[in-house]
Amino acid sequence: MALADDQQAQTIEEQPIDSAVVTGKRSPLVTIVALFYILLWSSAFIATKIGVTHSPPLTLLSVRFLCAALLMGLLAWGKKLPLPQGWSAWGRLALFGLLNSAVYLGFNYEALRHLSAGMGSIISATNPLLLTLIAPFVLRERLTLWRVLGLILGFGGVLFVMGARLNTGGHLDTVGGMIVSFFGVIGLVCATLFYKRYPPREHAFVVNAVQLGAAGLALLLPAILIEHPEQVRIDAPLAWSFLYLVFVISIGASLLWFWLLKRGEASSVSSYYFLTPIAGLALAALLLGEPFGLRDLLGLVAVAAGIALINRPIATNPFERIIHRKK
Repeated sequence: MALADDQQAQTIEEQPIDSAVVTGKRSPLVTIVALFYILLWSSAFIATKIGVTHSPPLTLLSVRFLCAALLMGLLAWGKKLPLPQGWSAWGRLALFGLLNSAVYLGFNYEALRHLSAGMGSIISATNPLLLTLIAPFVLRERLTLWRVLGLILGFGGVLFVMGARLNTGGHLDTVGGMIVSFFGVIGLVCATLFYKRYPPREHAFVVNAVQLGAAGLALLLPAILIEHPEQVRIDAPLAWSFLYLVFVISIGASLLWFWLLKRGEASSVSSYYFLTPIAGLALAALLLGEPFGLRDLLGLVAVAAGIALINRPIATNPFERIIHRKK
């Protein structure tokens, strides 16, 4: 998606809406859109897996970023949105793009050459788990007992699935691919912490255009130096993969996110984030024929439960609500 496929930028003017606590009943349309957004995010691993089997990963990713940045820039230009003010603003957006897109997806694209799409989606789902572990020290966010339990369940489930995949002796998942994928998640965690510490003031279209452009340019040179153009197999699978990643993921999913932001329902995506590894494994099994066994299911349940627990609101029981009201 526009911001690393599973994380979208929000502007300062949109943050009060996003952070507002919605006490009313969520409309069915919002629920459908949020679930569809999660489905799109999960499907990106399928399209990426197809793409990297027909093209060197950095070449594919660089061209995708540059095309998406151009389209986002045209949208921003059409809305006559202001550009970042000053070199520091440009630099922050560029650095965010390097961490959020170039590092995260760069490692992920490379990892998916030695990793199944399903395993890739599970490892990427550790992003909120790592954030929950680090946030108390960096952002001084509260680490509750529920979140500790969520961390244990989440990481335990990931390790369980990884062990199951490696013990079966299958050729789809390798230790090297898993390690490379985790490096990508670390990049995404750093990008998220950077974004929370230095939230951009620009409109999300501008943020996306600049950060994707910076990431595309950063990956272009290593793609030229390391990879070879003759390795690109221009055929129908690559074309469909590329078009899907640019238009459906980078553009379409971004528009869905902005739609949720305007309605103050971006938090609904977090509510359903535990479904992302489930959808990723299910789509990989259905569309790519990847194996899905009982041990995968057990680990997946633990991961989903862990993510659900760390996204659990702090004040959820009546006693906690009474305390918060008194304060």
